[in-house]
Order: sequence, then C-alpha cells, then structure tokens
Amino acid sequence: MKRIGVLTSGGDAPGMNAAVRAVVRKAIFHDLEVYGIYQGYSGLINGNIKKLELGSVGDIIHRGGTMLYSARCEEFKTKEGQQKGIEQLKKHGIDALVVVGGDGSYRGAKALTEQGYPCVGVPGTIDNDIPGTEYTIGFDTALNTVIDAIDKIRDTATSHERTFIVEVMGRGAGDIALWSGLAGGAETIVIPEDNFKMEDVANRLKKGHERGKKHSIIIVAEGVMSGPEFAEKLQEATNMETRVSVLGHIQRGGSPTAFDRVLASRLGAHAVELLIEGKGGRAVGIEKNQLVDYDIIEALAMPHRVDLDMYRLSKELSI
Repeated sequence: MKRIGVLTSGGDAPGMNAAVRAVVRKAIFHDLEVYGIYQGYSGLINGNIKKLELGSVGDIIHRGGTMLYSARCEEFKTKEGQQKGIEQLKKHGIDALVVVGGDGSYRGAKALTEQGYPCVGVPGTIDNDIPGTEYTIGFDTALNTVIDAIDKIRDTATSHERTFIVEVMGRGAGDIALWSGLAGGAETIVIPEDNFKMEDVANRLKKGHERGKKHSIIIVAEGVMSGPEFAEKLQEATNMETRVSVLGHIQRGGSPTAFDRVLASRLGAHAVELLIEGKGGRAVGIEKNQLVDYDIIEALAMPHRVDLDMYRLSKELSI
C-alpha cells in the first residue's frame, strides 16, 4: 500500500478536522501518500481529489466543521455510483480509504468493503449513535454547546417564571438530550428510547408547582418529536403556556473541545495503523478509554444503546 484517501461525509461534527489531520500526518509519518476527497462521496464520484501534504492540515485541529467539506449523495447508494467512486480511486492510485462520518457514511464504506475495496470507518457525528464506540467525534463539543444554551435559557425561565421546552438534535438517539439534561439540571428529559407519557410529564410539572417551583426546563430529543409539537401536546394536557427553543445547527458548529480533539487524533491515527497492517473493512472506536475496532459490517448490525441507568438517575435527581 502506497496511497490512502480520506473523506468526511454526512453531517459535520466538531473534531472532524482533527481526525483528518491525524490521518494525514500518521500516514506521512509512515511514508504513505495521502489524498483528500472533497465533498464526501459526491466528490469521490466526481473525482474532486487532491494530494495532501503536512502543511495541508496545519492549523486545523482547533477548527469546527471539515476542511474537506461534506455533502449528501444519493447516487452513491446505487451500485453504479459506487462503481464510479471505485474507478476514481483506481484512477488516482488510492489503495485504501478512511471514512469519517456517521451511520450513512459507514454504509458507504460498507458497500465499498463488500466490493473488495478496503475502508476503515471513523465515527464522526454529534449524535453519539454509532455502534462499536462509547463516544463519537463531536458529541462532547455539541453537548457543551447545548449545556451552555440551557444555562442561558434557565436564566430567562427563572426571570419570567416559565416552562421552557428545548429541542436538541440526535436523530433517533437520546444521548445529547440525556447528557445535557442531566448536566443542565433539567426537570424533565424526553428521549426516543423511553416510551414516555405526556401525563407523567404533566404530573411532574404539577408536583413542582405544588412545592413552589415556578419555572422548568424540559429537554426533548428530536427523535421523539419537534419542540413545537411537544409544546402543543403539553398545553393540551396541562393548559400551561410554554416557550420553545429549537437549538438546531448551532449544535454542530464551534471549536472542538479538548476531549474531541484527542479522541479524533487517536481514532484517525488508529485507522491508518489498521490499513498499514492490511486490515480493511473495519470500524474504529473507543471503549473504557481503549482503542478498539470491529468488522464494519458487524458494527452496523449492532444496536445503539443509551445509558438507561443514567436516565433513571436523571429522574431521581429532578424530583
């Protein structure tokens, strides 16, 4: 193996740049050439591929987003699109590929793996919903962004004696909602992994009011329903007026935390090590602070599990 490629795909996540930097510099350290593929799988199909040097990834470890850009690509979901991508890799003499992204990105890497092209997936998504790793690149930064917002919203909730509903990202996973809700002292956390009842939410608010509590924060994961929809249903159940804050894409931006920079550096470098060892079709991760890797096809078949013990704790502490 002489050349490897690296791309970022799907939703951007803080720390992706740190991962790209690690891939490039680890590969060059081992006398490999590295090619950056811009605009994800779309760029792969279109041949938007350029050689990267040490200086290409200078001063990016602290930047959010991704220097390689990202794009959705429906065409790559087809066999024809995948073949176009493989042809571009062969054209540029790229022997293996590191893919930084989430579930959809892994599925693209899985498709290439099944067609005999070695890929390693690096988990880059704020949703923390990739199997085979306890943490994904970007989750910690997004979490801190949400906590900062909750702290500010609570000031207003307290001043106006209101109940605020805060909608957070996460796709079908409740990790952002759970972690931010517990860290932010939310009175109620609603996640997709729990079959919540609006009646229970209403009763918690009622009990709070009965003991003199005049403001509340409710964190709702987008995988449950939208914030405005939740507010409408809550008002029907309680006749209580609420305010809604949808944090949106602010959660995906910003300079990555130290945790995300270190995590991305370790995972990116580990991906290159696997390729050097001739191990393609892998997905890297971290468990109990140790680097791990799984067969990428098997990894995608693993279920994502939220920490339900932490969820129960959040209920106990918000009585």
